[in-house]
Amino acid sequence: MTTLHTGSAPPIATTADDLATVSVRGLSHWYGTGAMRRQVLQGIDLEIHPGEVVLLTGPSGCGKTTLLTLVGALRQVMEGSVQVLGCELNGSSRQERQLLRRSVGMIFQGHNLLRCLTAEQNVQMGADLLPGLGYRARRDLSREWLRAVGLSDHLGKLPHDLSGGQKQRVAIARALAAHPRLLLADEPTAALDSRTGREVVELLQRLARDEGCSVLMVTHDPRILDVADRLVRMEDGRLWAEEAVVG
Repeated sequence: MTTLHTGSAPPIATTADDLATVSVRGLSHWYGTGAMRRQVLQGIDLEIHPGEVVLLTGPSGCGKTTLLTLVGALRQVMEGSVQVLGCELNGSSRQERQLLRRSVGMIFQGHNLLRCLTAEQNVQMGADLLPGLGYRARRDLSREWLRAVGLSDHLGKLPHDLSGGQKQRVAIARALAAHPRLLLADEPTAALDSRTGREVVELLQRLARDEGCSVLMVTHDPRILDVADRLVRMEDGRLWAEEAVVG
């Protein structure tokens, strides 16, 4: 695949000389209050650097998706420090979190496509985050990413005309079209066959290598572990083990 360099993500103001894309220190999180309060994350420490692919594994319900949403500025940090692209999220304003999310690509298990938009138009929503691009450039960028995920013949289809795997690939193309500096992916291969899943994770790996994008990916798929620079295992809301992947 040809690396895309059209446009760039908006700048994020940094507060310190921080080389890590993501720096998490002492992160804890709860759901509910009073007798219903349940702790889902306990003292999480994690760093991810530019161009690094980190795979997060562990049993269902152990807190992996919650960690993704906190790093992605979709939830308010309760306790601990979460710095993303130099922005401290604990105590951040809604406006600061919204600005940060323009530089973060997100792929979640629910594809969240807009039903009234075609595949091309859904992907163009990601390209719309890039400053200084005219309509034609955004359209061409959207088509190139759909080509990259094998959907060049489905540009004009609405979500209800696509299979589950095709919808997931549209969501992946939409996230990549914004040229994120950080990509968060929750089970991106879950709805894909083995060949397509492999092609998608190798696409994410190239994005990290060629553009310095950091990737944090939750997965249960043992077939894709070799694309990672590091494997991190979570159990019961804690990070229990971490290992480098020798390629």
